[in-house]
Amino acid sequence: MKLTSSAFSHEGKIPSKHTCDGENISPELKISDVPPNAKTLVLIMDDPDVPKAVRKDGMWDHWVVFNIAADVQKIPEGKEPPGTPGIGTNGRTGYYGPCPPDREHRYFFKLYALDARLTLPEKSTKTAVEKAMADHVIEKDILMGRYKRK
Repeated sequence: MKLTSSAFSHEGKIPSKHTCDGENISPELKISDVPPNAKTLVLIMDDPDVPKAVRKDGMWDHWVVFNIAADVQKIPEGKEPPGTPGIGTNGRTGYYGPCPPDREHRYFFKLYALDARLTLPEKSTKTAVEKAMADHVIEKDILMGRYKRK
């Protein structure tokens, strides 16, 4: 399984258009080679470089979407994937782009193929989604981008 973007390459710079310094819209994402036995997909974007003064656990959850149809091949720029929205650290659903307070941060777009549909309500946290999918992950891919405010 592969997750790519036309906006940036793996470990590349995320354009400011997709951050709080720009339009704050999600980048286009392409999904390929999903395992044939996958029932749903999960997309999580998080930032593990958040200062401990901001978040004690050092993690900021930017985007959580689960129960995405396994046949989705593209998530267009600025659009939410067709699935169930989870809640981010900011307390809202939907994409919230990079907005590092101090230095360059890494942003991990994680795609999971699951052998089941998750029975969780909308606005579930990343922790709840990860717990529910723990025994159902078939495959995983990560697209990592970097961003530093000017």
